[in-house]
Amino acid sequence: MAEAHASTAVADHAPAEHAEPTYLGLNPGGWVAIAMLFVFAILIWKKVPGAIGAALDKKIEGIRGQLAEAESIRKEAEALKAEYAAKAAEAQSEAAAMVERARHEADALIEKARKDADALVERRTRMAEEKIAAEERAAVQQLRSAAADAAARAAERLIAENADPSTDAALVDSAIKGLAKR
Repeated sequence: MAEAHASTAVADHAPAEHAEPTYLGLNPGGWVAIAMLFVFAILIWKKVPGAIGAALDKKIEGIRGQLAEAESIRKEAEALKAEYAAKAAEAQSEAAAMVERARHEADALIEKARKDADALVERRTRMAEEKIAAEERAAVQQLRSAAADAAARAAERLIAENADPSTDAALVDSAIKGLAKR
């Protein structure tokens, strides 16, 4: 008896099956399916898929246009980059040429300054040598003058010591004869 009582207790606790409500023979899932078909029919009737397709096509064309524009901008940027790279290379070569010209000009200026300095030294040396030579000539002339004066004084003294009027007359006569022979 205990067994019978236990089986009834289990049966009491078992879920009872409910009958789903229906309307015109369709359960709620059927009605949802019909509603979805109805919505899709309205969408097709109002040409929504075509409008969506047209909108998507328009968006695709817009994106293609943007891609084409981006491509042209990229090409322009590459052209500008190449142009600036060429200008930079040209500027660098011009700078190198300017540095080289400046180096040559500096070398030429240094060489000219060296030549000018050598010419100045040579000119100053020549002037100093000429001044020394002039001083030497003046000193020799002064020595000759002094020697001539000393000789004249010595001769005058000798003549004054050794000469008498008869010797003077003989000297004058011999000088006149010497002049006459010429």
